[in-house]
Amino acid sequence: MRPTCTRLDRLAPPAGRNRLLSAGVRLAIACFGLWLGVAQALAAQSAQLTVLERVGPITAERRAELQQQLDKHAQLLEAQSAVVKIVSKLVGPAVVYIETETPQSGPRGRSYQLEEAGSGVIINWKGSHYVLTARHVVRGAAPQAIKINLADGRRIYPTKLWEDPETDVAVLAISAPDLVAAPLGDSDRVETGDFVLAVGNPFGLTHSVTFGIISAKGRRDLRLDDSSTVRFQDFMQTDAAINPGNSGGPLVNLRAEIIGINTAIASKSGRNEGIGFAIPINMYMAVARQLIEKGKVARAFLGVSLNSKFGPAMAAELGLPGLMGAHVTAITKGSPAEAADIRPGDVILEFNRVRVEDDSHLVNLVALTEVGTKVPVVIFRDRKTFTLEVEVGDRSKF
Repeated sequence: MRPTCTRLDRLAPPAGRNRLLSAGVRLAIACFGLWLGVAQALAAQSAQLTVLERVGPITAERRAELQQQLDKHAQLLEAQSAVVKIVSKLVGPAVVYIETETPQSGPRGRSYQLEEAGSGVIINWKGSHYVLTARHVVRGAAPQAIKINLADGRRIYPTKLWEDPETDVAVLAISAPDLVAAPLGDSDRVETGDFVLAVGNPFGLTHSVTFGIISAKGRRDLRLDDSSTVRFQDFMQTDAAINPGNSGGPLVNLRAEIIGINTAIASKSGRNEGIGFAIPINMYMAVARQLIEKGKVARAFLGVSLNSKFGPAMAAELGLPGLMGAHVTAITKGSPAEAADIRPGDVILEFNRVRVEDDSHLVNLVALTEVGTKVPVVIFRDRKTFTLEVEVGDRSKF
């Protein structure tokens, strides 16, 4: 059963540097070993204190000794806290609070305005400023009906809006003096267990910061809502607390770089339960760049039909050491796959030097490749592997 996820664009109450984190790199000692060492030391100290309390009151000298021990251990935790503080100060001014009004038709033909709210983050792309957010935050709203509340209290409106329903990406062009932008990171380098911060406006509580880790990557089978149009999914999962109103806000690493855009939570209550999802920033920007430069997204096309029931038994029968790749069942006539001599029965193990996990992963990889690009494809056929070169085509022409 696919997990049901709650979108984060519910109505919230209205709300009122671009520098690299050089010091933060040196301070980034927030690792599990540090936590474990401090926890063990404090636990030993606590046990000793309990014994002393049973035999009698603590002397003034003993209290002074305990205070010195506490100061020493607290310094270690404060060093980690300093990283979080610096990241928050760097990213906070680039995070915005977004309010929208969209016309709706009610019972008996009556019209009304649906108010929704979410978050976004400012970036500087080729000398111009844009707000990145989740498409469902601004869905159906005209640019003049989108209020962007800056961290310094100013309210501005976007000059242009681009949307891509199939990836939940929305980009807002903005112009104003003294804008602060957050730097982009590299989500391909993110690993499970990395520390992250989620910044946004949950329930209208502006510029809230939560801390956690990347819990998993490559979540691609989420049912976001009953009418979801998000076809291409490759979400990062995080336990950093995100709630309604966080949607569209940034997920950042310990260098204050954007590595994802928060989009949904898995929850039975509609509130945070420790499972949130973000669009990887590399995937997001692959779409955003096309929207900004071309005004639309051109999807690449390979021309293969894939076996959604490809499992361990069939993989073993074909001679693979384990379940991997995407199994081809048919080839579209005249497609790039046919031109490259990909055949039914082949297993595609790599696409453009990325290991293919399953059929949905391959669909994402192809769709986010620039049309006309020549890419290497590793094929498994007749118990042998070899590489073919494929020039992906334009999906709209097939």
